[in-house]
Amino acid sequence: MKRILALDVGDRRIGIAVSDPLGITAQGLETYTRSYDAEKDCEYIIQLLKKYEPVKLLFGLPKNMNGSLGFQSEKVKAFAELLTSKWDGEFDFYDERLTTVAAEKTLYEQRLNWKERRKVVDKVAAVIILEGYLASHPVTN
Repeated sequence: MKRILALDVGDRRIGIAVSDPLGITAQGLETYTRSYDAEKDCEYIIQLLKKYEPVKLLFGLPKNMNGSLGFQSEKVKAFAELLTSKWDGEFDFYDERLTTVAAEKTLYEQRLNWKERRKVVDKVAAVIILEGYLASHPVTN
């Protein structure tokens, strides 16, 4: 079992995706609306970790176009530090540059209006992050 749970952490929402038990495909779970209490947000994610029992937690890391880390990256890292202090498992970061743009484009092509897109864009971005990670880290037995 190689399940991975991926998070696209934003200020208002967290997109959540999970791989299949073989660690091959990614499925969107939900877009969680943050409570503005990082402890509560972590507890919610911990419940998902207990439910899906991933071997790894993956955080999308927003980098600037030149590859440097900006202010939002530091916020993601701080949230990751808090969450991983409450969970005994592996974690990793994955460059998420342009994943929200790709998610928006995908949803636009499906002819969803902006209200519908807003509800799911973070979940779709988490799927794109996880798919990219899975493609660059193939499962080995």
